Amino acid sequence: MTLLRFVYLFLLISFSASAQKDYRLWLQYDKITNLQVTQEYKMGIKGIVSLGNSETSTISLRELESGLTNMLGNKIEIKSKIEGENNLIIGSQSSLSSDIQKNILSDFKRINNEGFIIKSISLKNKKQIVITGKNDVGVLYGVYNFLRLLQTNKSISNLNVIDSPKINLRVLNHWDNLDRTVERGYAGFSLWNWQKLPDFIDQRYIDYARANASVGINGTVLTNVNANALILTPQYLEKVEALANVFRPYGIKVYLTARFSAPIEIGGLKTADPKDAAVANWWKEKAKEIYKRIPDFGGFLVKANSEGQPGPQNYGRDHVDGANMLADAVAPFGGVIMWRAFVYSEHDANDRAKQAYAEFQPYDGKFKANVIVQVKNGAIDFQPREPFHPLFGAMPKTPIMMEFQVTQEYLGFSTHLVYLPKLFQEVLESDTYQKGKGSTVAKVVDGSLTNTKLTGIAGVSNIGNDLNWTGHPFAQANWYGFGRLAWNPYLDAEVIADEWLRCTFSNNKNFINPIKNMMIKSREAVINYMTPLGLHHIMDTGHHYGPGPWVSDLSRPEWNPTYYHKADKNGIGFDRSKTGTNATAQYATQVEKIFDNLETCPEQDLLWFHHVSWDYKLKNGQTLWSGMALKYQEGVNQVQEMQNSWNKAEKYIDAERFKEVQMLLQIQYKEAKWWRDACLLYFQQYSGKELPVGVEKPTETLEYFKSLKFPFAPGN
Repeated sequence: MTLLRFVYLFLLISFSASAQKDYRLWLQYDKITNLQVTQEYKMGIKGIVSLGNSETSTISLRELESGLTNMLGNKIEIKSKIEGENNLIIGSQSSLSSDIQKNILSDFKRINNEGFIIKSISLKNKKQIVITGKNDVGVLYGVYNFLRLLQTNKSISNLNVIDSPKINLRVLNHWDNLDRTVERGYAGFSLWNWQKLPDFIDQRYIDYARANASVGINGTVLTNVNANALILTPQYLEKVEALANVFRPYGIKVYLTARFSAPIEIGGLKTADPKDAAVANWWKEKAKEIYKRIPDFGGFLVKANSEGQPGPQNYGRDHVDGANMLADAVAPFGGVIMWRAFVYSEHDANDRAKQAYAEFQPYDGKFKANVIVQVKNGAIDFQPREPFHPLFGAMPKTPIMMEFQVTQEYLGFSTHLVYLPKLFQEVLESDTYQKGKGSTVAKVVDGSLTNTKLTGIAGVSNIGNDLNWTGHPFAQANWYGFGRLAWNPYLDAEVIADEWLRCTFSNNKNFINPIKNMMIKSREAVINYMTPLGLHHIMDTGHHYGPGPWVSDLSRPEWNPTYYHKADKNGIGFDRSKTGTNATAQYATQVEKIFDNLETCPEQDLLWFHHVSWDYKLKNGQTLWSGMALKYQEGVNQVQEMQNSWNKAEKYIDAERFKEVQMLLQIQYKEAKWWRDACLLYFQQYSGKELPVGVEKPTETLEYFKSLKFPFAPGN
């Protein structure tokens, strides 16, 4: 073999090994290097006894066998019956023997149908560990939780874990099109290869299901909210059925987006009026057709009368008419309708932030029981920071579903490291005051505030067919973190980051502590170098890549960044107080008072709610202009600090992922400076003030930044 060929083969093998690490997400199952921990695990797990025989049970056993073998470095014995001590016993409640059930009978009363129990018990004076739930999917969730304990080097000597999801529908929304492009997708093309389905089942579909089940995600909407009616035709339903069959053993239901005009486009009708009997019947027959193929089909997600999409308002009807008509079609089969509240119109350009509340709040209590209204976390559109949407806390008689965006449409795409669970937690902890102090958004979403039975949380997916799934290795943490918070919206983002880092990279505290700190600060860094102090929607048009605060020539006023920042010689910001659009009145009185008053409004939301003088004094004594400029600089400095933290981590992880993140952080640093310079040069025209000491002077002109064009930016 020639030296050149040897080097080539070596590089190929090395690349394959590193590629596998990227591909495996947080399910690395790397060999545990702590000898004391390894000894405890080997002593505590002598064999595995699986009491189930379903496909899900087989998956649980296979996952345990693989995980334990890799982490402990030796093969674990699979036993047909319980013999000896220190066995790992897995099985649903009905499969457990009576003597095991006696040990944990009271615990079953504390879990719901998807919950699990992991417990150390004594059986005939011999120690055993039991992983169980009311059904096999609950057991699978328990298995993944148990493996996470090992991945994070937790003790298993005296286990007593009893856990259930707090939210029913924990769903990923894929904005995937039938041609495999992904709207706002920054990690390659769609996972779903419709051309090869139903006969070709890609291993990625199985690994996708594994990853979702490992964090408790139980639903996937396969198609874009800007829907194509063809997905509802037999040709495509056969393909959807194939995916549903793959996902089912992992506890995942499939959902589809319903194009409201489908009865016309594929049904041959002349109208899609929800009050028309033929239209209602068409949807009922379509639902029957789908459920005959997919008995556990989840239901439909609907975007109607927004951004040009068809809907009931085309026929003089309202959202209730449209949602309830579809609800009747899927109700006999246990299906749900997720009806999106993301609506805005050029006919109501007074304040886009107010429109969803105006259109939906009057219909509180009028939707059918199987309709859940899906509301974005903020009233505009997934900005780096938005105050919580006023509909949370304003519709106590209606199930309200949270919609987060996991893909980073407005946060630098998959080239920027932004840990989004900090954003998610900030929103979930916000107090709506719906029933007085402590009425958090999390309590609205999980139904505990109003005893709502149908609950849900959705995340717009950041997943594509890139080798590492999400484009940026750290964007995997946003998928992971979404799943963990969907399971329990009261978890802390820092705890989630710690878990993810240990499962994905290393348990070494010298790596964990600084990199976790970097993750926790990353989202605030992005806000600082993009939209500090409540600025919003000032990115460039269409593709939303990079700054574009100067854009003012688009056909609809609310598409223009100038509509949102309203910079002039007197100041900057959108006045949503009583002296402006009075959007603050859409919140509960206690919240309204805080936001409406310039002195009590949190500075992080200042320019969201107020048009403020350039000379206004911030709480730190700086003028608004100086404070804003220094925030932009701070964001750039924070990215540089992230680079320094990452450079020190090189010796703790594999070279390939280290280099990958290092290169991406360099892009982020350059683009942070681009945001700072372009925005400050633009706003300086209005403030007429010099940049304060400490802010680097731009090296390019405003005209240069305005001239930049990106016709092929991804995800557009």
